[in-house]
Amino acid sequence: MATLFMVATPIGNLNDITLRALETLREVDIIACEDTRHSQRLLNHFSIQKRLIACHAHNEQSSASGIVKLLTEGNSVAFISDAGTPGISDPGARVVQAVRNAGFPVVPIPGASAVAAIVSVSGFTGKNFTFEGFLSPKSGRRRTRLTQLLQRNEAFILYESPFRVVKLLADLAQLAPDRRVLIGRELTKTFEELLEGSAKEIFEAFSQRASIKGEFALCISPQETQTSEQDDEETP
Repeated sequence: MATLFMVATPIGNLNDITLRALETLREVDIIACEDTRHSQRLLNHFSIQKRLIACHAHNEQSSASGIVKLLTEGNSVAFISDAGTPGISDPGARVVQAVRNAGFPVVPIPGASAVAAIVSVSGFTGKNFTFEGFLSPKSGRRRTRLTQLLQRNEAFILYESPFRVVKLLADLAQLAPDRRVLIGRELTKTFEELLEGSAKEIFEAFSQRASIKGEFALCISPQETQTSEQDDEETP
C-alpha cells in the first residue's frame, strides 16, 4: 500500500543521517520537501535521484491534497524538511492529517532533532520539559509567553533566529537574570557553539558580539534545578 514516510534529515552534519532514512529516500517514488534546491544538495551528496515536489509553510494545505492524490495513484512519498524532524517547528502536521484522513499509513523515520540535541547536553531538564519552538517576534507577546514559561517548574526549549536572539536573551535577562541557560548555535555544524550560564551572563556575552550568525536552540532551566532520586520512587 502507498505510504507517507516522515523522514528526519541532518540538522547540520550530513553524517547524522540514519541508514534507514537513506534506504527510505532511495525506495520511495517521490520526495516532498520544504525547499527543493536545499534538499537536492542533500540528495546529491548521497547520490539519490528522485522526483521532488515543494511542500512548505505557505502551500502546505494545497500540497497535502496533492500528496494524497499521489498516494491514491500508488506512489509512496517521503516528506522531509530543510533540517531535522518534520512537523517540529516545520511543515508536516497538515500533510500527516490529510494523509491519515484519506486512509493511507504514515510511518515515522526518526533521526536528528535540534530539540533532542540541546536537551541531551543541558543537564537540567529532569523528567519533564516544554518544547515551545519559536516565540512571537512581537515583543509584547514574546515577553508574556516567556513570563508564563518561567513560572512553570520545568525546563523549556526555544528556537530562535540570529536576527532576534539578542532581543530574546535581553528579555530573559530582565525577567529571570539568574536562571540557567544553555544556548546552542549551529548545532552539529562546523562552527557549533555551546554556552552555558545565567540568563544575564549569556545576554551580556552575545550583546557584545559585532555580528551573530546561525540558528539557535536554547534550553532554560526550571525554577528548581535540583532533582531528587525520591522522584523516581513510588509512594507506599
